[in-house]
Amino acid sequence: MAQGFTGATFAKARRQVGDPVSPAAPHPRFEALPAYTGTGSDLVLMLESILPGITAKASKAGKLVFHSLGDTGGIHGTETQTAISDAMEAQISNAAQGSAPGFFYHLGDVVYFNGMSTHYIEQFYEPYQYYDAPIFAIPGNHDGDTQTRPGDESDNEPSLYGFMKNFCSVTSQPFFKYRSTMTQPYCYWALDAPFVQIIGAYSNVDGLLDARGSNAQLNWLVQRLKAAPQDKWVILAVHHPCYSLDSVHGGYEETLNTLDKAFETSGRTADAVFSGHVHNSQRFSRKLGNNEIPYVIAGAGGYANTQRAMHKLQTGLENVQLPYATKSEGVSLQFADDKNSGFLRVTASPSALVVDYFSVSFDSPAKVASAPVDSVTIKAPAKTKMKA
Repeated sequence: MAQGFTGATFAKARRQVGDPVSPAAPHPRFEALPAYTGTGSDLVLMLESILPGITAKASKAGKLVFHSLGDTGGIHGTETQTAISDAMEAQISNAAQGSAPGFFYHLGDVVYFNGMSTHYIEQFYEPYQYYDAPIFAIPGNHDGDTQTRPGDESDNEPSLYGFMKNFCSVTSQPFFKYRSTMTQPYCYWALDAPFVQIIGAYSNVDGLLDARGSNAQLNWLVQRLKAAPQDKWVILAVHHPCYSLDSVHGGYEETLNTLDKAFETSGRTADAVFSGHVHNSQRFSRKLGNNEIPYVIAGAGGYANTQRAMHKLQTGLENVQLPYATKSEGVSLQFADDKNSGFLRVTASPSALVVDYFSVSFDSPAKVASAPVDSVTIKAPAKTKMKA
């Protein structure tokens, strides 16, 4: 890496092919979080409070189904974002009784480039105006960024202002035609649902859950993992991925380290980790103790509105044989798609957690996969039955 006479660095070190983790940046950006005066124990939202009767319905059906993806903000046009939304809507309307997805969990970067509240209508509310289910979210780096880029309109809003206004409203308020604001408790929070609890972390602008020298969110993660019901699946959602073999970002070392610390300290690992940020789809399998955990990237949600705009795999991995053993011990790449957009459909039941990925092409009209192009099933341990 080039260095000046002061010892300063000028470029990011290029990872070796097959290395899924980028070293931590020496000067990461961290935006101060919105004010919060609670204890952290109240950062749990019950799905039943948003969808009354969902627990009984899920119990009767024996499962809960929902969608997930990230990086949707359509600043370059909403055609791809809308094609994905149409496909998800079709899965709701065409589902057999008890199998319809009940909500959409967004993995961050709702609005580009600075999460400004003035862009929510065209980048969020309009593309999802026909999506007939609640939409929950964690913020991504662009939702919290305040740095004005050359040519951007001036951003005078505090970090996460638009996100908090639209997803963390004190009371649900009609906002745009058919959809109201959501009442999530904070920018990091947990959704308690039948069969599953989704713990959503906020990895800020450059993959730091906490500013260096602080550990507020880490402490909350430990608390939440300890408190999560043993008879429910645990999905940990965080915008920046722990692992990625794309040629631009790679995985985020500090995100990975924080999650690992939370797993170790709490004594409980997540059953799956969902992320966005990288504009493609990848699924890694990680052996951690006696567990094999899927780390899923679903960041092809529409911001990358052409195949050329997708984040490509590292040069040399274009036609890699899968599964591919990465340079991180126990971590293998199981699936990758850097040519299509797409979304996740997740099914949580007493016996299994199933994560399906559906591709949506950039053709006009878009071609939507009729069956999952990737799927992973996590089975409940013997003698364990997850409950609604």
